[in-house]
Amino acid sequence: VQLQASGGGLVQAGGSLRLSCAASGNIFSINVMGWYRQAPGKQRELVAVITRGGSTNYADSVKGRFTISRDNAKNTVSLQMNSLKPEDTAVYYCNVVTLSGRGYWGQGTLVTVSS
Repeated sequence: VQLQASGGGLVQAGGSLRLSCAASGNIFSINVMGWYRQAPGKQRELVAVITRGGSTNYADSVKGRFTISRDNAKNTVSLQMNSLKPEDTAVYYCNVVTLSGRGYWGQGTLVTVSS
């Protein structure tokens, strides 16, 4: 499975960005799709995930501000980020987990939120 993420950039606090990730390759094996992030000097952390059936899970820090969605026909996962805060600044990584439990990572896209 190959993942191509896009949509990062620089935004002011309170603004919005939308990240997208397209999967290719053995897409029929994909089960869970999601987004993680890694801020400078910190460990990579879960932001949001969505199952093939549409169940979602969010980090407490983004609940009510971020929305994850998935298009199974197009093999894409998106993250709508609203009310962005400086602490959301990080490299965001797309992730998928296959039915066999194998994980794949995208190349990362930088989100910078200025105060």
